[in-house]
Amino acid sequence: MRSVWPPGEADLEAIYAYPERLTRPWVQVNFVASADGAVEIDATSAGLSHAADREVFLLGRDLADVVLVGAGTARAENYRGVVASAKRLDRRRRLGLAGVPPIAVVTRTGDLDPASPLFTDTHVPPIVVTTTTADAGGLDAEVIRAGDDDVDLRKALNLLAERGLRRVDCEGGPALFAGLIAEDLVDQLCLTVAPLLAGGGAGRIAAGTPSVPRRMDLASILVEDGYTFLRYRRHV
Repeated sequence: MRSVWPPGEADLEAIYAYPERLTRPWVQVNFVASADGAVEIDATSAGLSHAADREVFLLGRDLADVVLVGAGTARAENYRGVVASAKRLDRRRRLGLAGVPPIAVVTRTGDLDPASPLFTDTHVPPIVVTTTTADAGGLDAEVIRAGDDDVDLRKALNLLAERGLRRVDCEGGPALFAGLIAEDLVDQLCLTVAPLLAGGGAGRIAAGTPSVPRRMDLASILVEDGYTFLRYRRHV
């Protein structure tokens, strides 16, 4: 385990690297929470974040084939396409990854605003992951349909993998995370714990679909300015 900040760039990449030669979807989930478990302050995660947390967040995108996010989080956080600096693009090229990863939005209904930055401010079209019954017409996006009444997350991940998108960086929200847990699809959780007490009112990082507890192994710890960066991997 590592407990030093700041690690060198190569060290940080090694700590958060996806497994090599993947033959299946591999899902990393990123969250930040307060010390008392709140997932947000004033309806967004920005009030919990820190420069080092932002670095880990961006690294998660840099190492991924696709960024997975729930529609509610995309709306609340005003998502737009991934923007990468020249340095971050160089990192992706050095690691053999193409361009910037697309945003894949999970929505049961397909009810997304085609005028939102998700569709209008992006270098690559987003992917809409929805159901066979959803009306996703009029969206400038690739549409993946998995499931009839609700999104079948396992099927959706397999469909992404068929497109070469196996390194999945999930950025929430809580309902999507809970669904992934319930289907035993989480391979890694990167959790930043902010040294803040948010008090009552805010939800937790997983909410909704019930499931049995899943054992995880603590793989690394980093600490910076009171913020703790925990990385848990699937127990084997």
